[in-house]
Amino acid sequence: AGIPVKERVKVSQNWRHGRCRRETVLKWKCLMPWMELDGEYLYLSQAENIQAYRLCAEGTGLQRHPQAIFSGHQEDVCRFVLVNSHIVSGGGDGSIVLHKIHGSYSVKFSAHEQEVNCVDFQGGLIVSGSRDRTAKVWSLSTGRVGQCLHTVQTEDRVWSIAISPLLSSFVTGTACCGHTSPLRIWDLESGQLLTCLGTDFHHGAGVLDVFYETPSLLLSCGYDTYIRYWDIRTSTRKCVQEWEEPHDSALYCVRSDRNHMIASGSSYYGVVRLWDKRQTRCLQSFHLSSPSSSPVYCLRFSTTHLYAALASALHVLDFTAS
Repeated sequence: AGIPVKERVKVSQNWRHGRCRRETVLKWKCLMPWMELDGEYLYLSQAENIQAYRLCAEGTGLQRHPQAIFSGHQEDVCRFVLVNSHIVSGGGDGSIVLHKIHGSYSVKFSAHEQEVNCVDFQGGLIVSGSRDRTAKVWSLSTGRVGQCLHTVQTEDRVWSIAISPLLSSFVTGTACCGHTSPLRIWDLESGQLLTCLGTDFHHGAGVLDVFYETPSLLLSCGYDTYIRYWDIRTSTRKCVQEWEEPHDSALYCVRSDRNHMIASGSSYYGVVRLWDKRQTRCLQSFHLSSPSSSPVYCLRFSTTHLYAALASALHVLDFTAS
């Protein structure tokens, strides 16, 4: 969900302040977690389940025991999204599971021949991307739940996917091991290729995360250590801005406050970096996994807190600390 304008300013001010309290709030055995926030709960994937943790009042952390557990996959959850009181998840078992948060309703269907690495859900449609080198569009309308509307042959493993806010297209980020751009935009209604983003990606520069700020502004990051900011209105050949991870680490995840601030998660030592779009260098960095090394697999933030999920723990940065 978007952050209201007044709160966006608060995010920038809190982050720029430079001081925060860091806390490790949950620990587990080595996993590749994903998470979402909805204001009252933090949803976190742990192995084959998704668990909902209530956020404590006045930003004091989160409760240590889950309020709800959503199951259905036979292998680990790879990615999931939370939209309109529904959770849609893709798993290592090749299936997609749909849960209604308030109620017992759930649907599971076989989606891909290999892991479902990424999913998104908007406007009654699910898009999914897989290691099997396809992206698919699925219906959730009455009587057609789980029906595949389109199968897109990406010719490469799909690591990330997102539906445009206009609900007219979706973007895929692939492993970039073939001869095509790893960032491609597809028509949601027909499944046809609309455009490729960028022309100068190196072999193996896979895109691990994508994030729409607006229908025309898109952030991407991945193995080539760059955050890229695309404005589809001005150019599809070259991004309008880019920031390089200073320690040459792959970037696993990226988010913004839809204003000036960007947060990224690196592949080594749990490094979270904060960036200001108006500057070329990193604004701040935080090392969350020392001495052992772990990627930051996922990060989310509110106006006062940033949550980072690593291989063995969930860390919280509290920017209200003085």
